[in-house]
Amino acid sequence: MSRVSPLIFQPIFKPKIWGGRRLETAVHKTLDTAEPVGESWELADLENDQSVVRTGPAKGKTLGGLVREWGADLLGHTPLFEGRFPLLIKFLDANANLSVQVHPDEKMAKRLGGNVRVKNEAWFILHAEPGGSIYRGFVDGVTRESFIAAIEAGTSASLLRRIPVKSGQCYYLPSGTIHALGAGVVVAEVQTPSDITYRVYDWDRVDPKTGVGRDLHIAEALECINFGDCNDGQPARSHVASVWTSVTQLVRCDSFVIERVRMAEGVEPPFGSGEFMVWVVLEGDGEILYKGGEPVRFSPGDTVLLPAGLEDARVRTLADCMWLEVSIPLPSDLAEYPRLERSQLAQPGDSGFVQLNVENHPGAEGSRG
Repeated sequence: MSRVSPLIFQPIFKPKIWGGRRLETAVHKTLDTAEPVGESWELADLENDQSVVRTGPAKGKTLGGLVREWGADLLGHTPLFEGRFPLLIKFLDANANLSVQVHPDEKMAKRLGGNVRVKNEAWFILHAEPGGSIYRGFVDGVTRESFIAAIEAGTSASLLRRIPVKSGQCYYLPSGTIHALGAGVVVAEVQTPSDITYRVYDWDRVDPKTGVGRDLHIAEALECINFGDCNDGQPARSHVASVWTSVTQLVRCDSFVIERVRMAEGVEPPFGSGEFMVWVVLEGDGEILYKGGEPVRFSPGDTVLLPAGLEDARVRTLADCMWLEVSIPLPSDLAEYPRLERSQLAQPGDSGFVQLNVENHPGAEGSRG
């Protein structure tokens, strides 16, 4: 029997004042509360939130427990993030605007310690209502002084850069970036394992449970906000394709790599790299096959953690599939360990192979054809 197995966890639903019910349709969740749900945590190893395995040989075990039990068989050469699994993955449904907020930068995280950790994150847009947008960074010319004046005048939101969005786009938000998710937008969020948020503005809303507005954290936020140049947050993309699969790199930063993988129905390619990877399944159905264990079925809305130690691993597609593949970039002294055997996917000279380097090419955004 294999020591490790593919892992799919029970979602952790988070009711939010700004949440709704779109997670039921956008990512096929069965919400277990009548309250508006803003977040579904798919992969979490935090102080007060632990993902629990839903099915398979490890059913009922927590992610943090498996990190300790399986060690390198789960993580490969990837280091922990301050003692924790290095990713936190969620789905977010913004039925109303999220607060204007910022997350701790490295300076504040080091100063405060404890559960205050750097929070770098990225949003992959799953659904956007007409007019849907995000807020990321400032319009030109904003300084610390002008932003403080706007906060005092209640007009801080007017200084944010508003970006219209559509499904298939991806935006990177490093710690220190002022931002907000706009109403009518559903995203998959990939981030470092931190849940510290400093609110600057909450759209003057009142919490119906308390009759008052939510707390703001202006002093802490001002200590973290990056007032330097901020582009629209869409990194350059690269693309590799064969007749039956394509891989598009969406984000590469020190904290994580996000790639969009499309795979045709009826194929059964091997995969593996000696490092763990996470698949956030967006379309299609399939199975993970591996030595010594029963196949693990996946469907849209599932987040699958594939341990580094899986043996003879293959994916069998039962329909056309698309998923976000998330991994951790290795330090340069581990560069000899390939993250993914791309030779199993496509090689130059193969029939149907195409490689493109895309520099913010609008035609590459949201293409599902």
